[in-house]
Amino acid sequence: MTYRFEFNPYQRQFRHPLTTHHGIWKVREGIILRLMDEAGRIGWGEIAPLPWFGSETLEQARQFCQQFPSQFTSTDIFSIPAELPACQFGFESAWDVLVARDGRKSRIETENTSQSLSHASLKYSYLLPTGEAALTAWQQGWQQGDRTFKWKIGVTSMESELRWFDQLVQALPPSAQLRLDANGGLTQNQAEQWLQVADQAGIVEFMEQPLPPEEFDVIKAMQDQYKTAIALDESVATLNQLKTCYQQGWRGIFVIKAAIAGSPTQLRQFCQAHDIDVVFSSVFERAIARIAVLNLAVELSHPHRAVGFGVNHWFVED
Repeated sequence: MTYRFEFNPYQRQFRHPLTTHHGIWKVREGIILRLMDEAGRIGWGEIAPLPWFGSETLEQARQFCQQFPSQFTSTDIFSIPAELPACQFGFESAWDVLVARDGRKSRIETENTSQSLSHASLKYSYLLPTGEAALTAWQQGWQQGDRTFKWKIGVTSMESELRWFDQLVQALPPSAQLRLDANGGLTQNQAEQWLQVADQAGIVEFMEQPLPPEEFDVIKAMQDQYKTAIALDESVATLNQLKTCYQQGWRGIFVIKAAIAGSPTQLRQFCQAHDIDVVFSSVFERAIARIAVLNLAVELSHPHRAVGFGVNHWFVED
């Protein structure tokens, strides 16, 4: 069967700029895909690059879409190179929807009712603003039912962040869990200080990517020195990186941003074959990619860990 497609870029405004160790992010940009089969059925997909995490740039994705054949087969979709992981995810997810609508065996659920039922089993980690604003912002997430919160560190002075952390720990209810995300922005000494403080606090579920990916061996050694778990994020941004870290002995938590990881089929196969501790996380994609990732999360994520998708409050409504 042959397919046709159209693509359109989009921009989505953050309500407030998102500050991380990688910088300040004001607008999420991406590409919406519309695939059509010979019977006129439509499958929607989304390309949501995150180049500072290791994916292609938006411009590279746009150029690929412009060069992609106007009529193509599934072989063309599964031949997209690994150097374009967000494109792999977007095209394959859209094709997967078409497979379902054609009545063939699907790997994802596509009906809204099925999505609602399956996603209802997921718990969400609520992303807090950086800095002092987190001390009150958690209340909104708590009121809507979230019990896991994520706070980015390594953004301003460590002295200030440690002070705010202590206040946040005192403010959060005893049943809450907190994730600390450094985005690879700490030194080894800072990471060790944070892990010591986290061990004492007893509320930290894990620390995410304390050091840059190139310091994998140091991170791996830290894993055995502290009670607080460590999760890899930037180190496992793509499927190839995920496989490499696993082959090098990582058996801790893997934070997977599926929308930039590459082929969802290959990702599924790897997770099923190795039974890894997975937390699926957002790249601030729109609803199309979000649904596709959450379908994977229902199937593959650790049952007792919240998914990193408590981010809708960061955007101006479309």
